[in-house]
Amino acid sequence: MLSPELITDGGSLVEEAPISVFVVDDVPELRELIRFGMEQDPAFEVIGEAGDGRSALEGIAETRPGAVLLDLSMPDMNGLEAIMEIRRNDPNVAIIVLSGFSADRMAPATLERGADRYVEKGTPIQELRDATRMAVEERQGE
Repeated sequence: MLSPELITDGGSLVEEAPISVFVVDDVPELRELIRFGMEQDPAFEVIGEAGDGRSALEGIAETRPGAVLLDLSMPDMNGLEAIMEIRRNDPNVAIIVLSGFSADRMAPATLERGADRYVEKGTPIQELRDATRMAVEERQGE
């Protein structure tokens, strides 16, 4: 399990690295809130962000995060298109869709395209962190 707990490595204690997260949403203030909420837990580190799908693809390729938090409604390339491109470029990254659309309406389409989880905006931050942690663990086969 990924967490910032101390683990042993050949007899010495080592702190496990936090889960690196890339946040994609077209609202800068929301990206800031997500960053703040995720980083309240030392198990997460936001290493990049983007406001549209195309910029996200470039940033994700550069930073190689463990997880991507992705909005669906964005300019240049919507989240559904971005999911397929992200998955094609990095089959190991966990993709968590964070959207204002209801899960009943959009979750099946996102999971079909390669997302690992679907979380509705407005969900408590702890649930978003839990969903991210679980998606990363599943992608890494833990």
